Amino acid sequence: MLKLAPRVVAVVLACSGFLFAASALAADPVDVSGEWAAMVDIAGNAGMPTFTLKQDGDKLTGKYKGQFGEADLKGTVKGDEIEFSFEIQAGAEAVYKGKLADGKLKGTCDYAGQADGTWTAEKKK
Repeated sequence: MLKLAPRVVAVVLACSGFLFAASALAADPVDVSGEWAAMVDIAGNAGMPTFTLKQDGDKLTGKYKGQFGEADLKGTVKGDEIEFSFEIQAGAEAVYKGKLADGKLKGTCDYAGQADGTWTAEKKK
């Protein structure tokens, strides 16, 4: 049987606990609930929609208000990554993907495979 010095066992257990805690913290989703003012750029054409997001764990629901009127949205939050979509016309969806960094959302968007671009959003106060 392998005998380890008590000090070695303590160091191994401490490191294991630290790694477990760090991985648990990294897995927790960020909270993106609230109203977000966005800037969307699609091939040089800018739009300024508002997204009202409600997060429940990793599930995301809410509203889009912008050039296409108003629409319900749904999506997910995994860690600091966000993805959501909403219908822009019958059978066609806009899909937004991005990350939360420095208090801002930033990513790419695809409008039913017809146009794509980038977006950023800041939470309204």
